[in-house]
Amino acid sequence: MAERNPFSVSVVTPERAVFDGDVEMLVVPGEAGEIGVLARHVALEALLKSGLTRIHLPGGEKIELVTGPGFFDVRSNRALVLVDDAVDLHEIDPTRATAQLEEARAELGRLERGEVEGDRWRIEQKIKHAENQLASIGR
Repeated sequence: MAERNPFSVSVVTPERAVFDGDVEMLVVPGEAGEIGVLARHVALEALLKSGLTRIHLPGGEKIELVTGPGFFDVRSNRALVLVDDAVDLHEIDPTRATAQLEEARAELGRLERGEVEGDRWRIEQKIKHAENQLASIGR
């Protein structure tokens, strides 16, 4: 494959910057389907659903992150991925993922019983993110 021009990408969660560097290509799980970005991409804003984010580095290396819901912004040859959570595909902690799943299911139950108000889609995405982590173990 021909080498592509690099551009800057940051993947950030509320706790930390998960990735910050130059990449050749980025693929994120958009709400309506996957979004692929190369250098000099047109400005773009999108909602992200839980799924797999693929970061293609110069030289052919690829980083795969299981990401939660969030927001995506591309401007001036720079992409920003803001997500609730991001875990390297090869470093998933099953105990943490199981706890996230149980917590999100309990939150959905409270919402359905009318005990709390909230965004059902966001809670469902938290459940999907935990399920994606558990399904990806050993991949």
